Amino acid sequence: MTVRVAVDAPQHSGLNGPLDYASEQALASGTLVRVPLGKRELLGVVWPGEAEVAPGVALRPVTAVFDSLAPLGADWCRLLDFAAGYYQRSVGELASAVLPPQLRELSPEQLVARLRKLDRKARPGAAPAEPVRPELAADQAVAVERIAAQMQAAGPKPQLLFGVTGSGKTEVYLRAAEAALAQGRQVLVLVPEINLTPQLEARFTERFAAALPEPLAIVSLHSALTPAQRLQNWLAAHLGRARLVLGTRLAVFASLPELGLIVVDEEHDPSYKQQDGARYSARDLAVWRAHERRIPVVLGSATPSLESWQHAESGRYERLTLGTRIGGGALPRVKLFDMKSLPATPGVTTALTAPLLAALKERLDRGEQSLVFLNRRGYAPVLHCGECQWKSDCPHCSAWRVFHKRDRTLRCHHCGFTERVPRACPNCGNHDIAPIGRGTERLEEQLAEALPGARVLRIDADSTRRKGELEAQLQAVHDGEVDILVGTQMITKGHDFRRIRFVAAVNPDGALFSSDFRAPERLFALLMQAGGRAGRDAAGDTPAEMWVQTWHRDHALYQALARHDYERFARDQLAERRTASLPPFSHLALLRAEARTAQAAQAFLEAAASLAQGEGVLVYPPVPHAVARVADVERMQMLVEASQRARLQAFLRGWVPQLIALKREHKAVLRWAVDVDPLSI
Repeated sequence: MTVRVAVDAPQHSGLNGPLDYASEQALASGTLVRVPLGKRELLGVVWPGEAEVAPGVALRPVTAVFDSLAPLGADWCRLLDFAAGYYQRSVGELASAVLPPQLRELSPEQLVARLRKLDRKARPGAAPAEPVRPELAADQAVAVERIAAQMQAAGPKPQLLFGVTGSGKTEVYLRAAEAALAQGRQVLVLVPEINLTPQLEARFTERFAAALPEPLAIVSLHSALTPAQRLQNWLAAHLGRARLVLGTRLAVFASLPELGLIVVDEEHDPSYKQQDGARYSARDLAVWRAHERRIPVVLGSATPSLESWQHAESGRYERLTLGTRIGGGALPRVKLFDMKSLPATPGVTTALTAPLLAALKERLDRGEQSLVFLNRRGYAPVLHCGECQWKSDCPHCSAWRVFHKRDRTLRCHHCGFTERVPRACPNCGNHDIAPIGRGTERLEEQLAEALPGARVLRIDADSTRRKGELEAQLQAVHDGEVDILVGTQMITKGHDFRRIRFVAAVNPDGALFSSDFRAPERLFALLMQAGGRAGRDAAGDTPAEMWVQTWHRDHALYQALARHDYERFARDQLAERRTASLPPFSHLALLRAEARTAQAAQAFLEAAASLAQGEGVLVYPPVPHAVARVADVERMQMLVEASQRARLQAFLRGWVPQLIALKREHKAVLRWAVDVDPLSI
């Protein structure tokens, strides 16, 4: 008997589809198996469809069958087929990437032992008390009612939940999940960042602990779990024991046989786009999966992506609006502080201006918390010698090494190359080398010096490296043990800081004039989210406030921010994009190439361009990546544009096999990849 098996074949082999194997028994589609490929034995999935074997061809046999585990569903196979085709990857590579890594290491007998262990999970103790459900505001009640109506519809339409920060979107998610669970369905909730998962999991567990008392009824799926935890939670979802699954982008591929609702929180967040391997968008796949399963999908955000907003404007998505904060809380008043109004004093630092320090001290005297946002970690972006103009560049990248004062290192944030800070300039021997600019570490130090007695805490990727540090630091903020919180974008997303009344963005102008057309959209979302951390508790005596220190006070983006007018900002941005034929009014793909020399990468891309044939498709000349060299590897890219998605897909289907053959001729190219719907250019 012959079966088709999706297995992770190397890209250069050109084997993009399932491979044929001999089997002693009939195997249902979706069955996990182990099969030989070359000299290796790999995990594979029996794939739907008839095998077509040429006469006289001897097939290698399936070596092991995981028959103790129910096969993966036909809908899961269709999801992977679509994702692999759309993002131009092999279905076997994608299946291998999204299944729990530990499955690749287990034999069928070991998997049986894991399933028994799952069965022995301790039964719950005393039943928890029924949770208190807050009364819904009028806007929330309408949103919950509309989502419930879509659950009954034969072909539900995606719903965009557009709610200002603090408007109670999470409560709408909880009520929608409650309705789906009451119908005996599973619920998938996606969040953009791992650090948001515990907080949301706590909210859902508190609400549903009484309704879902069984072990593993509520699980999370993300890369911070141990391999054993990830396998356990994945099995619980696949077997239908987990009724509620929360996770980051990878969870969109979870096997959920009784899926009835998908929620994508902060749907605008770039973290939903995978940046290596199969470069998929979890948000877009969630919408496709819901459409294919005919179930509702709710996309929530205070600053929706312009693609989603345009879909809502065109009627493709249903827009649900939460226009006011829960409990009558007001949105923070936005003050645009014009840096040009300061006297021009040479050598004086301007990030912490005197008016900003006065505003922080005023909040400190009142016992209120403040948040200072700077999206650059480290002490300073670069060390500089005033004598010979040496700067702390990275020898392996076209980027500067960042000065980290705490451990006295110069660290490249691209390749990780780290050295101790030199005692003198390595170029001329001058001992007077100084930091230029500032990161969150320096800002934390300067705030502590300027405001003696203030309890200043920094939260960024450097201060939260060890397990449990982030949770402990966030708890300190919630418990009122922090006066001023300093951090990067990781503290601006989703956190419900009830005591913060003042937010300051000290240096946000850099993105205003970026070459990336999405930079204004990302900046506006980031500042709206940062401001949304202020004044979430309506009980405060003084109005919440957000300061933006800018050299471009009259810029349209800041003017829309000052009015909390996302709709105006979106309208202006969409008009610009329509004029320039940029997404969502066109469709893009990037061909990226990496080589030891820029000439080798460019030669590959130019040869690829000569192969490009497709009506209505425009191929631009190759250009260097924004950071052209990383870890001694030169990076180039080439943009492909089409007015229609179908034309772009048809072009890529014919082009990618040619690129696989072309790579064999260009041996100097280390890696190449196609990125469909790229987020950064």
